[in-house]
Amino acid sequence: MSGIRRLVPGLALLVVCGLIARWLAEFVPLGSPLVVVIGVSALIANAVGIPESAEPGVDTHGRWLEAGIVLMGASVGLERLIEAGGPVLLVVVTAVCVSIVSVEVLARFLLPVPEKLGSLLAAGSSICGVSAVAAVAASIDPDRRQVAYAAGTILLFDAVTLVVYPIVGRTLGLSDLVFGVWAGATMFSTGPVTAAGFAYSQPAGEWAVIVKLARNALIGAVAVGYATYYSRDGGSEAFTGMRLLRIWRTVPAFIVGFLALVVLATLGAFSSAQIAAMDRVSSWLFLVAFAGLGFRIDVREFFDVGMRPAAVVLAGLFVVSTSVLLVLRAVF
Repeated sequence: MSGIRRLVPGLALLVVCGLIARWLAEFVPLGSPLVVVIGVSALIANAVGIPESAEPGVDTHGRWLEAGIVLMGASVGLERLIEAGGPVLLVVVTAVCVSIVSVEVLARFLLPVPEKLGSLLAAGSSICGVSAVAAVAASIDPDRRQVAYAAGTILLFDAVTLVVYPIVGRTLGLSDLVFGVWAGATMFSTGPVTAAGFAYSQPAGEWAVIVKLARNALIGAVAVGYATYYSRDGGSEAFTGMRLLRIWRTVPAFIVGFLALVVLATLGAFSSAQIAAMDRVSSWLFLVAFAGLGFRIDVREFFDVGMRPAAVVLAGLFVVSTSVLLVLRAVF
């Protein structure tokens, strides 16, 4: 019980921020509570800071995001996944490959940074943000400062793309499908992708999450690929079976939960009332999760992140986002 009591102040803070955001969203043109709550919590974090007693509860925000995605699976029909399977998989694989290659080329030849830092930036921008940075770092043993630089750069672009993508989407008049697939295929981390998608529309949010989960599922393959590359000359720890197991354990478990609810809902395991209830709970979980996401936005990162890593990621993001958007607009 003492462990649970430690979480109460932070959880209460997240809920209060969510309630404030739902109220403020009524007065913000085109405002979504999911985006407003990030702004509210980020303002609090950077203006007055987070009370130490609230830190443990705030740190649970990632779990609430995962739980919300799992419950969202009940309202996503299996037929949609099957229908989208081929095209979405093609878009995801293409986006991941283009992102990795472009960032690696930029980092090695055009805007040179240390080799392993470039690989961390490529993994973070192509798969699932800081989670991919951590997974690949576990497989290639970079300098700790390189991990910090890569993580800081990715978090910087998470904050920027969360705001910029919906603006670009509305300016270009993108359909819900195109915007959702575009955001899911090219933005970095699951939280900002989900927030941007649902800020655009409910269907766009669902498509963004589906595509993003497909990308997340590739984290193990990319980590293994980098481990194999860096162990070719004995420059890093031997590529053992235990290491392979440790890398594959980084594959997000909530993807399995999401797919399980998709299948159960398709088989009729839930009534329409139960699905509606899970959808409402999912919306609240997202709201609480994004409050925590906002609390982790530090404006000092805009000044602390080195210019060259940021330039590498910016150029890579421009290449992959533009190319994917052009393809999507041509196809859809």
